Amino acid sequence: MECLKQTIFLFKRLKKGLLVLFLSLFFAQSSWAVYLLVPMDQQQQNHLKAYGIAYWTLEQAIEVKWLLNYRGGSFLIPYYQEIESECLVRGVRVEKLADAQVNQLLAEIGRAEVNQDAISMQKAPKIAVYSPPNKQPWDDAVTLVLSYAEIPYEVIYDEEILTNQLPDYDWLHLHHEDFTGQFGKFFRSYQHMPWYQEEVKTNQELANKLGFAKVSEMKQAVTNEIQAYIARGGFLFAMCAATDTYDIARAADGVDICESMFDGDPADPHLNDKLNYNRTLAFRDFTVVKDPFQYEFSDIDVSTSRKVTPAQDYFTLFEFSAKWDPIPTMLTQNHERIIKGFMGQTTAFKHQLVKPDVLVMGENKAAGEARYIHGEVGQGFWTFYGGHDPEDYRHLVGDPPTDLNLHPNSPGYRLILNNILFPAAKKKKQKT
Repeated sequence: MECLKQTIFLFKRLKKGLLVLFLSLFFAQSSWAVYLLVPMDQQQQNHLKAYGIAYWTLEQAIEVKWLLNYRGGSFLIPYYQEIESECLVRGVRVEKLADAQVNQLLAEIGRAEVNQDAISMQKAPKIAVYSPPNKQPWDDAVTLVLSYAEIPYEVIYDEEILTNQLPDYDWLHLHHEDFTGQFGKFFRSYQHMPWYQEEVKTNQELANKLGFAKVSEMKQAVTNEIQAYIARGGFLFAMCAATDTYDIARAADGVDICESMFDGDPADPHLNDKLNYNRTLAFRDFTVVKDPFQYEFSDIDVSTSRKVTPAQDYFTLFEFSAKWDPIPTMLTQNHERIIKGFMGQTTAFKHQLVKPDVLVMGENKAAGEARYIHGEVGQGFWTFYGGHDPEDYRHLVGDPPTDLNLHPNSPGYRLILNNILFPAAKKKKQKT
């Protein structure tokens, strides 16, 4: 009998010990897996797909903290095995942090003297890309990087915008587009090419369908809708020719700036005297190029006048106060502050033609070029980014699309993806 009692006693002790061991292991594992840090400094092996992880997490209704100015703008995510597995599948490096480590990290970031901040993101923005149905594969860096980062988007064009579908989206990207109605000013070089003829035909047919006599009139109506969209709280991002041609179309409302090969009648000979710069987002006092055979829209762009060699073509990102200027801080997060330049139909903006209330976030100061600019309209925001493809210095018509598998850490493409996540962040207007 005594032997049986001792056996039962030992068994209970063993069970208790196993339980303690199990609980110790459980809490030890939990303490090292409370959060996932997605580093965005030089330690990250795929910066571009890391944005996709942040977006995918938001789609699961899980909060993501954007750690501004901390290790290149890292992301902090609650630990879930599914998220860790997704990072592994996509090739995104993560670090596990214990609760105490996270508390210490956030306390350090929150110190007043430290130029860092933690911005909460809770909802994945719904993304629209303004792109024509006959889009060519060389056309758009944004759709390339969205696809590579596995961030979903929907394609819309003039008809969707003019039938009031913009309010369905949180973020709008303007495809490499000519809003002046001159079809990219490709007439001289490409008028006999099937893709150019198809572009002209498609736009003319759409303008007629929507009740416009000219493509230029349709494009001006589109800019009116986009302007209203921003003012209501929308987010606009544009690159290359979609930047300056948007403002030219805004300034030329009611003025014929198209020669006969584009719209069937001559341009207004006094068109530059009739431009209204109060209607534009970014630029003032510019002059429209009248020559229909010159591959340039206005003197805003520096592509044909710059004296910058490829070896010297860099621009510098400004550093902003994370706590006082969170918006430009978000938009300039990067693991590099000096970015390799790249050309486009619109490469960069002549500094003296940028409006004084526009925030310049990246520039080549020596060349007088603003490269990356930002502003506000009503309750919304816009960003213009000069150049066509951040990883193809001189991307020509007909060139194959850039393979981003070769550029997973591109700092130039990171600026695009900063804008993608920007609408998800709880933000406030800049302090003045």
